[in-house]
Amino acid sequence: MLVEDVMETDIVTVPTEGTLRDAVEQMLEHRVGSVIVTEGGDPTGIVTETDALHAGYVSGEPFDGIDVATVMSQPLVTTEPTRAVRSAVQRMSDEQVKKLPVLDGLDIVGIVTMTDITRHFGDIVREIHNIEQQRDSRADGW
Repeated sequence: MLVEDVMETDIVTVPTEGTLRDAVEQMLEHRVGSVIVTEGGDPTGIVTETDALHAGYVSGEPFDGIDVATVMSQPLVTTEPTRAVRSAVQRMSDEQVKKLPVLDGLDIVGIVTMTDITRHFGDIVREIHNIEQQRDSRADGW
């Protein structure tokens, strides 16, 4: 199964000139756990719910007084739509992230999260089972 089979294609963004309040407003409005930070339309970072809570708690400042550029995680850890889901999961584990923006070249085309992967877990297990059956059939001379 490929990343493009499980990713979300509705991307929620906020410009680098925005505030943390703008980012949180977008997360709440779209009911998502992160926003992609863009500069000139290009993805440059990501702000997650955890990033927002941490920044607000540590700074003690109101969200509209915190620049999103100071909160975003960067460099952006990404994957490609044609990568296998297991590759994306490994990347998430290696980089200790739960959300991977999906880039096709320089264009952001989606985002894959641990929630997306969990939602498709049954399909992923069935695909692995089918692959193993095919491999075993070939090994048995079928």
